[in-house]
Amino acid sequence: MLEFIQLLRNIGLFDSIAPGPQLPFAKLSLVYAENGRGKTTLAAILRSLRTGAANIIVERHRLGAAHPAHVILRHATGVLYTFQDGAWSAALPSLAIFDDAFVAENVCAGIEIGSEQRQNLHELILGAQGVALNTALQRHISAVEQHNRDLRNKENAIPAAARQGMNVDEFCALPADADIAAHIQDAERALAAARSAAAVQAQPEFTFLELPPIDLDAINAVLARDLPQLDAAAAAEVQTHLAHLGPGAERWIGEGVGLIDAASRDQAEESCPFCKQGLPGVALINHYRAYFGAAYAELRTEIETAIGTLTRNHSGDVPAAFERAVRVAGEKREFWARFTAVPELALDTAQIARDWKAAREAVEAALARKQRAPLERTTLDGEALAALERYRQQRVALAAISAGLLAINGAIALVKERARGANVAVLTADLARLRAIEVRHDVATAALCQAYLDEKAAKAATETSRADARAALDDYRQNVFPTYEGAINTYLQRLGAEFRIAGVNSVNNRGGSSATYSVVIDNHQVALTADGGPSFRNTLSAGDRNTLALAFFFASLEVDPNIAGKIVVIDDPMTSLDENRSLVTVHELRRLAERVAQVIVLSHSKPFLVAIWRDASANNKAALRITRAAAGSTMTAWNVNQDSITEHDRRYSRVQGYIQVADPAMERTVASDLRQMLEAFMRVAYPAEFPPGSLLGPFLNMCQQRIGGNNEILNGANTAELGALLDYANRFHHDTNPAWQVENINDAELRNFAERTVSFIRRH
Repeated sequence: MLEFIQLLRNIGLFDSIAPGPQLPFAKLSLVYAENGRGKTTLAAILRSLRTGAANIIVERHRLGAAHPAHVILRHATGVLYTFQDGAWSAALPSLAIFDDAFVAENVCAGIEIGSEQRQNLHELILGAQGVALNTALQRHISAVEQHNRDLRNKENAIPAAARQGMNVDEFCALPADADIAAHIQDAERALAAARSAAAVQAQPEFTFLELPPIDLDAINAVLARDLPQLDAAAAAEVQTHLAHLGPGAERWIGEGVGLIDAASRDQAEESCPFCKQGLPGVALINHYRAYFGAAYAELRTEIETAIGTLTRNHSGDVPAAFERAVRVAGEKREFWARFTAVPELALDTAQIARDWKAAREAVEAALARKQRAPLERTTLDGEALAALERYRQQRVALAAISAGLLAINGAIALVKERARGANVAVLTADLARLRAIEVRHDVATAALCQAYLDEKAAKAATETSRADARAALDDYRQNVFPTYEGAINTYLQRLGAEFRIAGVNSVNNRGGSSATYSVVIDNHQVALTADGGPSFRNTLSAGDRNTLALAFFFASLEVDPNIAGKIVVIDDPMTSLDENRSLVTVHELRRLAERVAQVIVLSHSKPFLVAIWRDASANNKAALRITRAAAGSTMTAWNVNQDSITEHDRRYSRVQGYIQVADPAMERTVASDLRQMLEAFMRVAYPAEFPPGSLLGPFLNMCQQRIGGNNEILNGANTAELGALLDYANRFHHDTNPAWQVENINDAELRNFAERTVSFIRRH
């Protein structure tokens, strides 16, 4: 509990006071103050301490004070709760405070019940445990909303163009494809083929590409041939002669031998085709005939055939045809590469042409030499063989390329087949999906998707937590709300309210959770709000509303499992309450003080505080008062017992004292007390005959008239005694003796009538 106030400085009407341990609080602490002296400020300080809300104190900063507010409160545990530099050192949540702020926050603002009051009431009903559950739920709800905002931001971070028309979830769910580039290429080719179906069907497939061969073995055989059947001596003589004649001689002579028969026609003997001289006996002619015979002719034919074959296969239009074939193959490759994988046509036709020409010319030169000297055995030189090897390699490379192109014809056939029945729309969609997969698993986009998926997973986890928190809160509500409704109605009954509440329940809305209920008057339910007709605002008086607020407050403590540790602060609960409800409130506060750690009651009503004080344990109560001090307020001890004595008690005490010991200073006061003592007694003893406003003179006449009757008030002796006492007392009463202040007083006479008055009252 709170032990004492160590310091109040620069707040409200408190300039700087330090009551300290000289003015301690107790388990039951009463604070009396006239209105406007600072009790509400004290309640506000404690409300600020409860939550740590600094603004409640800051906004009550003392007017004109140069320094900020400074508060120090000591707890029974020895902890000092300090407000300094605009903040509390710690909050004290065990405080429960009933004041105007409680009514405005939990019941109504003025005469209206708003959503804020119903939300606050919801927390009040839930109590600390329920508020913790509700706070957890609201935290999860807020977290889900934050997830939604983050998801929208992370969704927007993934470009819509990259998603190919998919939503983010579909896009981020696309599986990875290790061969995505190849699959995209295939899809692009399939789509291109579908869009160019007619051209695809019309385009021919690849044909064989080749360079014509050069039969090196055949060439070598021709170059190596001679005429072994010729007589060696004859052949040597002919060759010597031919060598003597020089280049071309062999051909010229060989042709000439063939002309001898023609030149000798019609001649008696063979003659020379050139000079027509006779040839009989010329041995060289016979050698010529043997040398240039059928075998020779055959050899020359073979050489010429080899030359012709070489010319036919490697000259003329053949190179141009090869160039065209390569060009056509390139065009086909360019066309088909749009629809399927086609190997490169990596041909250096210029180099091929050069190597081809070099090989052909090398062979042509060798054959030409052979043709000039058919009987000479010869071979291809190293340069010719190198040229032929380069050409052979070109042929091998071309054959490999051609084989690769021919191998594509199967794929081309498949492209044609698919293109015939292709659906462009489907292929377009397939390609879009593949491109989306490629972008989805790009490093940058993958990071964006992962962030989105992580956020989505976090949201799902939070939604699960929210569902669990809501289930826990709903389960708690099912137990606490009916209990709270019963407790409220119990307190309304005790407080003498002529209404009850029903349907206390909770509702969920976007702003959180809220409490709802209805007021029941004469078995009719009255709504909290209504556009017209009965409602809270026009069916409950100010006293009813304050009573309802007290019931709410007491019920919240009733259902609080930690009630034993509560420090309860009540600020002027008597506002708008009638006498009966005030008395019941006193009883409830006494009851409450036995169940909580501490009760602090602040009020401007002395009778109310005195009533609480009267039957409280003497060892567990303390009373303070806030009084005026210069231009502000201070705190002092309050003698409740002194303030609880009535004027009648004081008069009686003065008269008894005077009877015991005469006091000249008090004799006129004692003399005037006698009439008022008699009036106070008659008001209690005979309330029907002596109602408020009555005078003793007419009452005495009534008593005299009824002596001996059925309605007798006082018997004759008592009536006579009352008359005598009244005659004396009227001498010192301002209404019956204007000169009462100077009326002579005799001590013995006064003592006599004082004793008789006391005796008269005691007898009755």
